[in-house]
Amino acid sequence: MRPSFELADVLRSGLEAYERRYAVSTIQRKAINAILNCRSAALGGHVDVCTACGLLAISYNSCRHRACPKCQWTAQVRWVQKRMDELINTQYFHLVFTIPHALNPLFLSNQTCLYNLLFRCAWETMDQLARQSQWLGAQTGMLAVLHTWGQKLDFHPHLHCIVPGGGITPNGDWKAARKGFFIPVGVLSALFRGKCLAALKQLFRDGQLSFFGSAAPFEYEDSFMALLAPLYHSRWVVYAKAPMSGPQQVLRYLGRYTHRIAISNRRILDIRDNKVRFTYKDRKDQDRDKTLTLDTTEFIRRFLLHVLPQGFHKIRYFGILAIRNRKVKLKELQRQLAPQEPAPLNPAPGLCILEEQMPAKPVCSACGANAWKTWQVLPPKIFRSTMPYSQARPPPHHHNNTIA
Repeated sequence: MRPSFELADVLRSGLEAYERRYAVSTIQRKAINAILNCRSAALGGHVDVCTACGLLAISYNSCRHRACPKCQWTAQVRWVQKRMDELINTQYFHLVFTIPHALNPLFLSNQTCLYNLLFRCAWETMDQLARQSQWLGAQTGMLAVLHTWGQKLDFHPHLHCIVPGGGITPNGDWKAARKGFFIPVGVLSALFRGKCLAALKQLFRDGQLSFFGSAAPFEYEDSFMALLAPLYHSRWVVYAKAPMSGPQQVLRYLGRYTHRIAISNRRILDIRDNKVRFTYKDRKDQDRDKTLTLDTTEFIRRFLLHVLPQGFHKIRYFGILAIRNRKVKLKELQRQLAPQEPAPLNPAPGLCILEEQMPAKPVCSACGANAWKTWQVLPPKIFRSTMPYSQARPPPHHHNNTIA
């Protein structure tokens, strides 16, 4: 069911007022234009004709921008299909690495640099502890996905990480972690904190940090060190969810977190009187569903905080899951850990994200036949009015979800 309101509607209604108060960067402008023009005549498309009855249907092209809420499902399915062949028959853990809110101004002013730091420190923490014999004594792997938002669209950088429950020993053998246990989150948190703060200090000494906006007060060494000092004594959040039971559950997690954006269209409930009302889950109140109303300008400001820098890779692979290890190490591990019994021919429904979400083949709304044929390609902003059949009806206001 199509949502009543979309992110594009918010941008159309409030962008002019937003631009009177805030500057829009080139990267943000590109995201805005993509969202506004997604699946519209501006991007072109194609006309399909039902050869059984002559009905015409126009399908407009998608923008495919990673900030667009209408384009992530197809990208998610394609990505999961590629990852299916890389799963290992072992337990998997889901970890979340989060930075303290006090560092948000620095991250906003240095997004590429500090997002890279977040990935690097999270992996170095996991790799260092996994190699220690008291925890695992082997090299493990990690798939990490960057999210920068909270449920209320506030700025909240964190990494969702999928880690296999085991690794390769120095002798080249597979060593499995204890059932349901990997590394204590307290140990992970302390080491992650130390690595991040040390790296921040080094970046400051090397003159690699920028200070503008809310980060301007920390430009000088005394204020910068005063910002970091209390963070050595605070508890950094590294959250570990219950271990996933098997590869099929991993697929659900992969699809759920990799291509999520700051807000989906279905969460937007209403747009009126320069206000936007949307739903969110209150993490401090047992994930209860609640609603929040923001001024349209504030809503757009919060959304644009999460447009990532141009060319930034928000999904990364480390250790035995790294791209360079896929053809040799990963294949060998899959062979070693192959299940003794063949998988059932008819798996339980709902286990695979592809089975859950693959759409049915489209049929003609007029005659019910599945006899569509592409008749005409529509270049951007240029449309022709001629029809292939004399009996053809006027093009209906029907847009399917196919990406041309």
